[in-house]
This record gives sequence, C-alpha cells and structure tokens, in this order.
Amino acid sequence: MSLDNYRAVFFIVFQHVLTSSYLSNMAEEEFTDINGNSISLDCHTHSAFCREFTVNSPKLSLRKVMVYTCFIWILAYAIFFFTENTAALTSAIIVTLVGMMVYIHFVKVDQETLLIIGSLGVQLSSAYASGRESTTFIEMNKLKDIVINEAVYMHSIIYYLCILIKDPADPDKVTSLVPLFQSSKPRLNCLVHVYRSCQEILAQTT
Repeated sequence: MSLDNYRAVFFIVFQHVLTSSYLSNMAEEEFTDINGNSISLDCHTHSAFCREFTVNSPKLSLRKVMVYTCFIWILAYAIFFFTENTAALTSAIIVTLVGMMVYIHFVKVDQETLLIIGSLGVQLSSAYASGRESTTFIEMNKLKDIVINEAVYMHSIIYYLCILIKDPADPDKVTSLVPLFQSSKPRLNCLVHVYRSCQEILAQTT
C-alpha cells in the first residue's frame, strides 16, 4: 500500500472518530420544539456515507385524553338532562371514539426519522401513535440541496429543514420543497445539528 493510500485511510478513520464524537454530544443535548415542549434527537452513524436522525416527540398524554373525554361526555349529559334526548349521549360516545382513532392514526406523530445515504438518497419516515408508519424516499439525483428555511407561523418566524428538489429540465432550478420534521417542529439549534451532518455527506457525494 502506498503512502497516499495510508493517508486516505487515516483521513477517513479520523473523520469518522470526529463525527462519532460530535453526534454523541448532540444526543446528550436537550432540545425543544417551537412550543417549548421537550423533544429528543437520536443520531446514528451507520457509515461515513450513511446517517440516521430520529426526532422523538412527547407521547400522547392520557390525562389530556381523559379531560377531553370527560368534557364532551359532561356536555352531552347536560344536553340530555334538559332535552331528555338519548341521541346526545350516543353521539358523544361515537364522536369521542372516532375522533380519538382518527387523531392517533393520522395526526399524532411520535417519531420522525431522516435517513440519508450518500449514494442512494434520502428516506423520510413517520411513526404515528397507533403504530402506523409512512415512508417516503427521494433519490439522490433528484435532490439539489438540504437547507434551513424560515416561515411565518402564528405571528412569529420559525425555521424548518427542507429538501430542494431539482427541476428535471433544468438542474439549476428548484421545482418543489419537501419540509422535514413537520410534526415535531424542532427549534433552530436542533435543525443546525442535522443540517451540518447532512451537508457533510452531500459534500462527499458531489
């Protein structure tokens, strides 16, 4: 093996050690979403060209579910008390059960994952409170860049991570944006960690 090959191997190993140390410090840091709720960021380095980032949101609060359920049922009982119409109680039970199923199956996301593979592309996954999972894959040749963008949300400026999709006819143009971590909505300090790691992999693939 030549001296240049030894240097290349040493550089890759050294970079991997620095990345592992950086990601371990990232995992120990505390993060919050835009509403101030505590979230966690788990990072895994599978290889020099493959990293996985998982944002865990707070679990569904049983106390809140009980409060909302009791409120609806008390309101339905009050209507029944004054109107003596049993349809109010029946409707309250049905609405509560259907609403809860819809919420945990289509709305409440417990976990969002970003898996970036330098040679293939980016996989986006969401795990819902019901256990349902949805996955989207974006090929690397369609990806122009990963950037931090800003938007107006509830009369305030927030930041979000997004993928820029190339225009097939003109690679220098962007056809669409794919926002990341839409449900967990991490603050800027969390997004910066993920952004830097993604840029390291993208820089190696170009």
